[in-house]
Amino acid sequence: MIPFPRRLFYAIEAVLYIAYNAGAEPLSSREIAEKQGMPPRYLEQMMQKLVRAGILRGVRGPHGGYLLAREKRRISVADICTALAEDEGIPASTQLGNQIVVPMIHKLQTAQTVQLQETTLADLYEQATRHNIRKSAEERSDFAI
Repeated sequence: MIPFPRRLFYAIEAVLYIAYNAGAEPLSSREIAEKQGMPPRYLEQMMQKLVRAGILRGVRGPHGGYLLAREKRRISVADICTALAEDEGIPASTQLGNQIVVPMIHKLQTAQTVQLQETTLADLYEQATRHNIRKSAEERSDFAI
């Protein structure tokens, strides 16, 4: 199996968390990081890249945080991955590598890209709804007397 970078997993989960839980009010990176069990500083770097890519919108101030910059149906998983991608190009190699391995890698990357482009945030949101995953607002409203 081809490994999936942890950084991309966290970024996709963070954007989905915002889509699933943010209403009109932004969600703080501290809350998102807490839910994901990761350091806020690590998450903040990813969030800034997502803002620059036009996936998220940052809101400043004491009640600031992040909101989606576009509709869920207009954000693909590929958009998120592209925003965080670091160009690690395929190295020049031997004749075997260049003529056999590189085309095989390009074919795999193309198939992966097509799948990621076809999967939108709206698709993931609907899956979360079908699985009855509680929203953070529901968790905060639970209390016992």
